[in-house]
Amino acid sequence: MIVLGSTSEVAQAFVEKALQEGEKFEKIYLFTSNKETTERFARHIDVKFLQQAEVVELDLTKEIDYNRFDNINSNVLFCAVGYLGEGTEEGLYDNKNTERIIEINYSKLVPVMNYFAHKFESRRSGTIIGLSSVAGDRGRQSNFIYGSAKAAFTAYLSGLRNYLFDKKVHVLTIKPGFMATKMTEGLSLNPKLTATPKQAASCIYKAFKKQKDVAYVLPVWSIIMMIIRNIPEFIFKKLKL
Repeated sequence: MIVLGSTSEVAQAFVEKALQEGEKFEKIYLFTSNKETTERFARHIDVKFLQQAEVVELDLTKEIDYNRFDNINSNVLFCAVGYLGEGTEEGLYDNKNTERIIEINYSKLVPVMNYFAHKFESRRSGTIIGLSSVAGDRGRQSNFIYGSAKAAFTAYLSGLRNYLFDKKVHVLTIKPGFMATKMTEGLSLNPKLTATPKQAASCIYKAFKKQKDVAYVLPVWSIIMMIIRNIPEFIFKKLKL
């Protein structure tokens, strides 16, 4: 298995869930920009599950040498890459903040995804799981830079799923709502609408095994976002969301 964004609590919870369920991987490739933290997780799954893992350094804000990935092969790719950045009031007109959000969540991530998608296509097998966000379902004033990048990523996954369908490659889009993770630490989140990494991992694993196309981590978010998507624009633009 290839894990992009392997310091994510959701990614690590999914790896553990898959191993607990008896999934077998010749090797798990943990892609990360934080080698020290990821090496600790690699040691953890080695001790707990006797699972071999290799840490692969990847910084999406720097130039990428794809030749380093030539010998990496897998049948599952799990992408949990995400960067929230500064909110609208603090970061809207900070171009460095905007560039970083777009690079990490979309523009530098998609070529990496494509690199491995091509390998999956060549083998005519495998599953690609991408974590997008409900923030991409409609632009809201509170986080529309992040939301727009996630909307682009959702559209990419949709197109990739359509393209790879007859190549026997499954593409699953996951849309988490509020998540209790380091990325959202300090934010005031409704506990009834917030999932833990373990809850998310369980939902994602079920969607993976059922070969779903799109899944919300908490079902209530599909209802919430359906309502938000269907609010008329002349009303929506007046709302403080």
